[in-house]
Amino acid sequence: MATAVDELLDMLFDMIDEAKNAAFSSDKCIIDRDKALDLIEDAKKQLPVDLAEARKILNARNEYLAAAKREADEIRKRAEIEANQMVSDAPVMAQARQKAREILSHADEEAKKTCRETNEYCVDLLRRTEDALAAAHAEMRQVHNQFRSGMGSGGSGDRDRSSGGSRMYDAEADG
Repeated sequence: MATAVDELLDMLFDMIDEAKNAAFSSDKCIIDRDKALDLIEDAKKQLPVDLAEARKILNARNEYLAAAKREADEIRKRAEIEANQMVSDAPVMAQARQKAREILSHADEEAKKTCRETNEYCVDLLRRTEDALAAAHAEMRQVHNQFRSGMGSGGSGDRDRSSGGSRMYDAEADG
């Protein structure tokens, strides 16, 4: 996009480029002085306008770049904070998961141990109950045998019946 100053300078260049050579000189030419001066004057007038516009564009560009830099810095800072938090959270999470695995493993071992001990206790209790029942059964047989022998001692059962007396078992005397 050409500015007014560029256009005026291009016109002046074309005027000089197309001018006729001066007599007896290849470096000098003849141009219309008033027209050339008018072009230079117009360019001088236009130059402040173009410079002001260029300054506005430069200022706007600088403001845009500064805002973009601030935004980029903010994004970078947030990213660094998030990254640091993620990095610091990662070991915490790994430690928490490891601790949870250890707790679960320990709980599982304790549950197995408790189950094993409970089973052993129940087996032992059943064995002792069985032994107690066997001892009680043996004592019952002994008492039963003593009862039978007590009824049969001192003569036959017919003789006791004929004499009219019945003999009873005395547990206190037996014990």
